[in-house]
Order: sequence, then C-alpha cells, then structure tokens
Amino acid sequence: MAEAQLQQFLEKVRQLNAFVALSEADPGLRQTLRDCDDHHQVVALARSRGFEIGRRWGEPPPAQGPGDGTEAGEESHGSVSLLASPCPSGGRETTTVLLETPQLRLERIHSCSARSPEDFWYDQSEEEWVLLLQGSARLQFADENEPRRLVSGEALRISAGRRHRLLATDPHPGTIWLALFWQHSPAG
Repeated sequence: MAEAQLQQFLEKVRQLNAFVALSEADPGLRQTLRDCDDHHQVVALARSRGFEIGRRWGEPPPAQGPGDGTEAGEESHGSVSLLASPCPSGGRETTTVLLETPQLRLERIHSCSARSPEDFWYDQSEEEWVLLLQGSARLQFADENEPRRLVSGEALRISAGRRHRLLATDPHPGTIWLALFWQHSPAG
C-alpha cells in the first residue's frame, strides 16, 4: 500500500472514531444514526456533523466537476476513464456511447440519486447486460415481487421485453454502469 493510501485510510479511521465518540456523547445523534437505513444516510449524517467517512477503499478522489478540463466520455490519449468524470446533478444520468456497431452498443451510464418516474417501465426491444462499476442500485422487475439490489461488481442480464424500472441509485459520487445492448434474436 502506498504511503498516501495509508494516510487516507488512517484519516478515515480517525474521522470514524471521532464520529462514533460524538454519537456516544449525544443521544439525539445516536438515535438519528440508529434510524439510518443505509450507508449513504450514515455518510450524509456524518458529513452534516463535519466528518468525511464516505470514501471507500481504493475509490479515486471525487472529480472536480465542470470546468476541470474534461467532460464525461472525453478521450485522453486514446482512452476513456470509466470511473473518473463529474457526477451528474441529483436525479440525473449521463450516458456516453463507448462503442457502437450494427450488432451492439456499449454505454457508460453515470447516475446520481436517479429513479424512474412513478408509472414508467422500461420495455426494450434490445437485450441488455449491465455491470455496476461503482456504487449501488435498486431495480424492480414487473414479474418479480421484490426489488433487486445490485452493488459494485455485480452484473445482470435483462431480456428484451422484460419490463423493469430503476428505483434508486447512489447519491454523489453516484452509480456508474457499463451497459451492453444487442438486438434480440429468436434463436437465442
């Protein structure tokens, strides 16, 4: 582990310990912490008290955002960074087509606190395979009772015509998807 990574890790541990100590001394904060449903709510609560505990191990520093000299999907020396780009504003997604041929399309989708409209369902004529590169998401399929939760590193194939909707993606730094689309073939 590089010294810089070690120092980042140690600083996060210091921040976590200070946040824990504060929550033990403040019954109201402890109850608010107990009421958190997920990691993002805990991180937001800690941030509201001045602690930065959200950066995960190996996660790059947050992008600087618009005006930092790059745009989402911009190529640099013939390559595209799949993880480093400004996070879209809350409730939005940005899509970059990385590769397109007559047979397939590969997209990078960066979502920030995004969700499908209440009565909207995707009903695609294309087959889709998605891989979460960063963050997490909850999807609902019309033919399933319970939503599915995907986390970084998990992949899922969605058959053509299978109705689904996005229930939630992570807040800043967002959820990054790699999505491969191809035309449905009756033979397979």
